[in-house]
Amino acid sequence: MSDRTGIFAGDDPIALAGRWMAEAEKTEINDPNAIALATADADGMPNVRMVLLKEIAADSFVFYTNYDSAKGQEIAQSGKAAFVLHWKSLRRQIRVRGDVTREDGPEADAYYASRSLRSRLGAWASRQSQPLSSRGALMAEVARITATKGTNPPRPSYWGGFRITPVEMEFWADGDFRLHDRFRWSRTSGSRDWKVSRLNP
Repeated sequence: MSDRTGIFAGDDPIALAGRWMAEAEKTEINDPNAIALATADADGMPNVRMVLLKEIAADSFVFYTNYDSAKGQEIAQSGKAAFVLHWKSLRRQIRVRGDVTREDGPEADAYYASRSLRSRLGAWASRQSQPLSSRGALMAEVARITATKGTNPPRPSYWGGFRITPVEMEFWADGDFRLHDRFRWSRTSGSRDWKVSRLNP
């Protein structure tokens, strides 16, 4: 496409997302890797929450969480998710929709081991998304886990990564007078071939 130049140039949207992320890391004050992750429950009711994107791989995007959380259960049920990255400092955003698989092997082990000890113990102590009687009860559980798991706890079987393989990505940049630039990359599930379209703002 002749006018897909400058910040939109390139033939690989995931690589393009990586370049935009690298720029955002220089300008965003807090958490340039924060994504608003959307899932839906069995009735189709949507949920959205902020999580941290931990990897932009060659073919996918990876974040980590408790598999028993609401988002984990909803992803397990549908196998799909969507997210948006928004960078106010760059006046840009990226929307992603795709298929989701678990990342629960050596890469998940390595990421878990890289976290602070308190975060690793917290992953054991928290029954994410479940009712909690008090903060005191949570802290008591952290103390119990600390006493039983020690200083090198293994990764819990219910905690790991999710890998989102995109079937659609949209790159948006703010334009004067609300005349934004938008390009949508799309492909069928399992395909490597992308189709690119410019969208109206």
